[in-house]
Amino acid sequence: MKQLTPLIALLSGLIFGCGLILSGMTNPANVRAFLDISRDWNPALALVMGSAIVVAAPVFAWVRKRGKTLPGQVVDLNNRRPLDRRLLIGSAIFGAGWGMLGVCPGPGLVVAASGDAGGLLFVGAMSVGMVLCQLLSRRPR
Repeated sequence: MKQLTPLIALLSGLIFGCGLILSGMTNPANVRAFLDISRDWNPALALVMGSAIVVAAPVFAWVRKRGKTLPGQVVDLNNRRPLDRRLLIGSAIFGAGWGMLGVCPGPGLVVAASGDAGGLLFVGAMSVGMVLCQLLSRRPR
């Protein structure tokens, strides 16, 4: 079953990407329309997130009870780390970027895969940010 893990990951990613495309969440205008409640608010993103929770919640409950994935990898879903400054700052940066651009990593990868210049720029900037974060976190305090 462990040989199937990469195939399961690929299939999951393809289903996720197709869901993003079908729901219109790869279009930054739809995301910004959800975040901008002062104009013509679009509840589509809330419906997409709600649908994802309905589908994922039983699977997470099953994996939490079982303690491992279908291919048999051990999973600890009870990881409760305290909120720290690094997490809060990173979340604020992520939220600000998501709100301004209307793109987060999942849809950004889908848009970049289509060859869109904005999507490629987004993924490039995201990659640079990830590398910078790694480099800065290794610095002595």
